[in-house]
Amino acid sequence: MILDRVLTCYRIGDPHGQYPIYDATGSTLAPGRWNSLTSPMIYASTNYATAMLEKLVHAGGALPPRQHFVTISIPNGIAYEMVTKDSLRGWHDANCKIARAFGRAWVREARSAVLIVPSVVARMDTNVLINPAHPDARGIGHSLPEPIWWGGRLFAG
Repeated sequence: MILDRVLTCYRIGDPHGQYPIYDATGSTLAPGRWNSLTSPMIYASTNYATAMLEKLVHAGGALPPRQHFVTISIPNGIAYEMVTKDSLRGWHDANCKIARAFGRAWVREARSAVLIVPSVVARMDTNVLINPAHPDARGIGHSLPEPIWWGGRLFAG
């Protein structure tokens, strides 16, 4: 399918870290639900709050230091594929086997620049995976990093 509007999504990371926030290198070092070591992707979320939840889950519930976010703009006309919570049986399994196989095939076959998938931690929201090797990915832009202010009550014991 082709986007008929601009899709805005959010990605969180450390701007002073080893890799830029808008980069897929981390996904080749610590694969996520939808990729393996050989299928680099940029993970983002369609909602700012979902991006925060995803970051907290992967940080083991601890407050990640120096976190910033970028706003990613995917222009209309970019090809995308979508997995819904009901279209791929077992996508949410803890072993990630089904989701990873799907994501590896999506990258290998270069079916689109964008894959929209359900979030495990916020089932009503979606995450956006970007294949940086796809030719259409060059048309995707992002903002400069801005700091995140974590609510102190998130970490109150």
